[in-house]
Amino acid sequence: MLCYFMDNLFRPNLAYVQFPVCFNGFNKADIYSSEFKRVYHIHPMGLNGLSGPDYFGTGTFFNRRAFHGCPSSPIVPEIPELGTDYVVEKAVSDRAILELAHHVASCEYENQTNWGSKVGFRYGSLVEDYYTGYRLHCEGWKSVYCSPERPAFLSEMPIALNDVVTQTKRWSVGLLEVSLSKYSPLTFGTRFLGPLMAHCYSYYAFGPFWSFPIMVYAFLPQTTMLNNFSIFPKVSDPWFFLYVFLFLGAYGQDYVEFILAKGTTLRWWSDQRMWLMRVLSSDLFGTLEYISNHLGIATRTFNVTSKVNDDELKKRYDEGKFEFGVPSPMFVPFSTAALINLAAFFWGFSQVLSGSHNLDEMFIQMVLACFGTVNSWPVYEAMFLRTDKGRMPAKIALISVFLAWVSLCRDFFYYKDVRVGE
Repeated sequence: MLCYFMDNLFRPNLAYVQFPVCFNGFNKADIYSSEFKRVYHIHPMGLNGLSGPDYFGTGTFFNRRAFHGCPSSPIVPEIPELGTDYVVEKAVSDRAILELAHHVASCEYENQTNWGSKVGFRYGSLVEDYYTGYRLHCEGWKSVYCSPERPAFLSEMPIALNDVVTQTKRWSVGLLEVSLSKYSPLTFGTRFLGPLMAHCYSYYAFGPFWSFPIMVYAFLPQTTMLNNFSIFPKVSDPWFFLYVFLFLGAYGQDYVEFILAKGTTLRWWSDQRMWLMRVLSSDLFGTLEYISNHLGIATRTFNVTSKVNDDELKKRYDEGKFEFGVPSPMFVPFSTAALINLAAFFWGFSQVLSGSHNLDEMFIQMVLACFGTVNSWPVYEAMFLRTDKGRMPAKIALISVFLAWVSLCRDFFYYKDVRVGE
């Protein structure tokens, strides 16, 4: 690490050295994809070729000078003793030092100062780590990703699903606070970072909006198949191969990158499944919370992620069982989607066997329903098979069943009217 700070090639503009975030205690499949292999291991290697990786919030060594303005124009703090070149000559126990420490630690110190906007960590977003790294890069600072064989830092991760989605929901809200502000990577970032680095930051900043297209793919193909409507090209249609290419190409590239980063097939499967579950829970609720905050309907809250584990919870996690347990409303969307996909798959399969459905027309919808059903196995297990404390709460299960039933009934009458109109 010191080699980077002492290297004259890096030193003038080097803000921080970022180490990968490594965790203790994964189960074999890493069922919650807590490793975040792309964020903490794959993407930073590529970002080293640009301005460097973002700040992860932990595992980082900073150059103190980076918190005081851009490399060429340092900002002098309001209190001289906080300057980067100030040499402390008094003892820590000195009265003047203690008074200054109390003043800086008070709730009023930042008022009418540059702290939080131009100096120090940057305020204004729940993802202050992402935002601080982004603003430092915009000021002209660089960073370096250093990944030694032996982990430099070890962290703890939540092992209950509610804690996982609560944490990522907070990140979703914070990312939207950056992406839809005057410091958006698409505008402000492109101006100061260039299009490539701005695109990298935009990839994360606008990530929560994945919730909308995934919601469409989780429900629309399945409900239309249940009502004998085909919305994709037939197998005999040349356009069919475009869908095959996009699906296999995207998942194939994702798999290869994951394996090359020392991942396993089992963990890759958990990773893609958990991404879908996060999109239908954390990202969806995070987006709704952001919108409600800006409409004045709700106020912003900060939920601390629990990482305290009891023995039974740890045992279930080690066995690879999802921990639902808590009646969280964030479980409802993906549970409802799981039920609709299950109904669509069995309905479509039975119709194909009976000859009522033309597989040539419904093949893509059948594949999507099958894919959703296979990915949803932990949900079915928690709703119908498990009896331990980590099972799906009855309240959430009943709400999901009710919403799935209402959705199917509504779509039945809607498509019935469409058929009559035709």
